[in-house]
Amino acid sequence: MTNDATVFVVDDDEAVRDSVAVLLETAGYRVKAFESGRVFLEQTASLPLGCALIDVRMPEIDGLALQETLRARGIALPVIIMTGHGDVPMAVRAMRAGAVDFIEKPFPDEVILDSVARALNQARERQREAGEAAAVRGRLEALTPREREVLDQLVLGHPNKVIAINLDISPRTVEIHRARVMEKMQARNLSELVRMALSASAMPRGGGQHTE
Repeated sequence: MTNDATVFVVDDDEAVRDSVAVLLETAGYRVKAFESGRVFLEQTASLPLGCALIDVRMPEIDGLALQETLRARGIALPVIIMTGHGDVPMAVRAMRAGAVDFIEKPFPDEVILDSVARALNQARERQREAGEAAAVRGRLEALTPREREVLDQLVLGHPNKVIAINLDISPRTVEIHRARVMEKMQARNLSELVRMALSASAMPRGGGQHTE
């Protein structure tokens, strides 16, 4: 399915911008075109799911600077760099900085369509992962302080006996809290619980002594 995402085309060359937009729209994509990086950045407060197709050489803000600005703002938008032959070293730098691909002008239609498809697949995967992490964070907030302490100890790899000593509670109490944590986090097993906690950046907060 192509129409669930938007391709942002950023190029100061109107002819290129228009021809790319027509190609992508014909293939079923929603397209928004921008004549400069500055104009595009003005729209980044509310970007829908998509990817950005950015020319590497533009006035004011070139493709590399635009890519770096997006990353600095925490905007996880997959980027494809369009480049002329002499700009390949710049495109390679963009790849090293996280661009999905770079394509040389003039490019065959299938090259740009394949690249956009891969970038949008990456965008959907990022969206899915972000949704899962948000759900996990919601479950974490439902844990009691003691349950969270037990979870922290589990993430550190401690068995029940060690957790009991660290938290100054009985092994049986650890088992009860552990079961509740598993239930609230909707984890099928310990490895899934640890993976979920780490995916939500639920890093252990230490293992000091506590009282029940």
